[in-house]
Amino acid sequence: MERHLAPVGLEFVESAPVRFVFAQEISSSPEAVFHALADDVPGWADWFGQVKAARALEGGERREIRLVGGTRFQETILAAKPCEVYAYRVDTTNAPALRALVEEWRLIPVGGGTRVRWTFAADGAPGVRLALRGARPGMGWAFRGAVRALERRLSS
Repeated sequence: MERHLAPVGLEFVESAPVRFVFAQEISSSPEAVFHALADDVPGWADWFGQVKAARALEGGERREIRLVGGTRFQETILAAKPCEVYAYRVDTTNAPALRALVEEWRLIPVGGGTRVRWTFAADGAPGVRLALRGARPGMGWAFRGAVRALERRLSS
């Protein structure tokens, strides 16, 4: 069953009741990382292990994401500033009890590479908040693995 989430804005990444920030440095340029995030949406399934399928909608203003395990998201892009930030809000999902979800990818040039910083911001029923907090270590592990896989993909 599709559920509609709150139409929160980019400010939600600072005010969400559940907020995780993970960062990883890679040798790939901010330009290459931004292209992989924003322009090569189907490519997410090749480097982010939890993503089964991804496709851009409406000329890149929206996305459809399918995760391993069956969770689906319809998203709206909130920010796409080349080499700096890519962020999106989940509008509809089949995941139960979520109220709002925004993810932000910040790209910070470091040396000859990029510091990739991912913020996961969510709200939901009390049980969902608790479950998400418990999932934090696994989400960090998934992020680090995805960024390493992205770096391998970009360097090949």
